[in-house]
Amino acid sequence: MTSDITASETISDKVREQALLIWDYHQMDHHVRKCDAAIGLGSHDLGVADTAVDLYHAGLFPILVFSGGNSPTTRAVFPRGEAIHFRERAIERGVPDAAVLLEPEAGNTGQNIAFSRRVLAEAGVSPATVMLISKPYMERRSYATARQVWPEIEVVCASEPLEFDAYLKSIGDARLVVDMLVGDLQRIIDYPKQGFAIEQDVPEEVLDAYEALISAGYDSRLVTS
Repeated sequence: MTSDITASETISDKVREQALLIWDYHQMDHHVRKCDAAIGLGSHDLGVADTAVDLYHAGLFPILVFSGGNSPTTRAVFPRGEAIHFRERAIERGVPDAAVLLEPEAGNTGQNIAFSRRVLAEAGVSPATVMLISKPYMERRSYATARQVWPEIEVVCASEPLEFDAYLKSIGDARLVVDMLVGDLQRIIDYPKQGFAIEQDVPEEVLDAYEALISAGYDSRLVTS
């Protein structure tokens, strides 16, 4: 049996239930408030750029860095690099050129944070609070990474305010989203052991869903040693 949500028609109700557990876990549910700066984390999802624009226009930060080069999932969509396309989107939507800084080299989340810190410093910005704007299911990993890479700052996580089924529909590829959910959780579990992020408690039911989805073949975004 499949869900009656159009974008979920390629996944079973059981897979959707398991994925939803992981989706909810990935979100930090932070209270979005004013910060000294923001970092928009590059990805395949242009909703990150649009969310950053909305938050800028709401007066939640005065300066924004878009960070990201390319990855296998973004090269075809953003051939000149994630950050470059995101920045152009922001300027098209009325964010002043001077308020949008560019970090076009990062190839992973740790580099997103470290390289954006450098870009901000070069612009004379030394923030105490930073808003990390990401895909909804990347909030927890970006938080854990920032706490490891830049522990001096206070981190506020934000993402496009979409429910799970609405996000599936917006991306148009349910299997890709479930693969990404599983891949991000693997990184949350494994990266602290490698010094890339701080530890995060993972509830047993989330781990059970994760293992079930891997067994069901949702493993294309897993990191292999």
